Amino acid sequence: MAVGSAGERQTPGIAAWPRMLYRRSETLRGYTLLSPTMVIMLLALAAPMALLALYSFWSQEGYVLSTHFTLDQYGTTFGRDTYRALFYRSIAISSVVTLVTVLLAYPMAYFVAFRVQKSKFLWLILLTIPFWTSYLLRVFAWKIILGYDGVINSGLMSLGIIHEPLEFLLYNPFAVVITLAHAWAAFAILPIYVSLEKIDRSLLEAAADLGDGAIRRFFRITLPLSLPGVIGAAVLIFVPTTGDYVSPALVGGSEGVMIANIIEVQFTKVGDWPLGAAVAIASMAAVGIITLLTVQALRAAVARVK
Repeated sequence: MAVGSAGERQTPGIAAWPRMLYRRSETLRGYTLLSPTMVIMLLALAAPMALLALYSFWSQEGYVLSTHFTLDQYGTTFGRDTYRALFYRSIAISSVVTLVTVLLAYPMAYFVAFRVQKSKFLWLILLTIPFWTSYLLRVFAWKIILGYDGVINSGLMSLGIIHEPLEFLLYNPFAVVITLAHAWAAFAILPIYVSLEKIDRSLLEAAADLGDGAIRRFFRITLPLSLPGVIGAAVLIFVPTTGDYVSPALVGGSEGVMIANIIEVQFTKVGDWPLGAAVAIASMAAVGIITLLTVQALRAAVARVK
């Protein structure tokens, strides 16, 4: 408050109120610091998503785009058996990829967290070095490894184990699972490692003093306490792999096509953006609901274990 010439307090001017409010409100100062990030998120994520949702309520006939509101695209999306079958296949493949990746990543994270005593950061760097290369390059590498004349078939034939190349290694869901599991392994190792690193080692020592063996300690203490990291890793893998279209296109063949490949075709080849947008929005909503329900179920299971 300002003091006048007669010693009376004067009310601050209107221009001073925003500055006073900013100084007194921690919440407002926090939002101010976050504002650049929020602007970027709105422009780079929210705006494209809103535009995609808007397109899904339009229609297109040939090269003519109609902006009249309609639900026809969603009717086509949910009404076609092909789209439903591809979505179920995408969920199945992503679920298997998530399971395989977590099962392979857990021992690696466990080794670094509990067995490595020095230079843990160096070990984490070594584990993630293969993922510094281009994602597309790694997919092509697996295509060479699993190919008809690839590394595996050539090696087995040179050893005399097989007499003709194995055809089931490439252009099927198996190849997609292997490729995606390798591509997303780092995203499973790191959150699991962080969860394991936070476990209080005195709990394990107390369990050992009470007579629990290594296996019993693992299932009673280590695994339950590391489940939050496992859940986080599973979500980080399941959501993006459901929408992956590069690996299915390169190593999946006709049997490994996923729903994202249909979306890509609608946008780039057919040119039916409203239908592609409707399929994308419906798929994202379904994946979000499935993920939310699964996470809630896993959290309930963790709470019962604790």
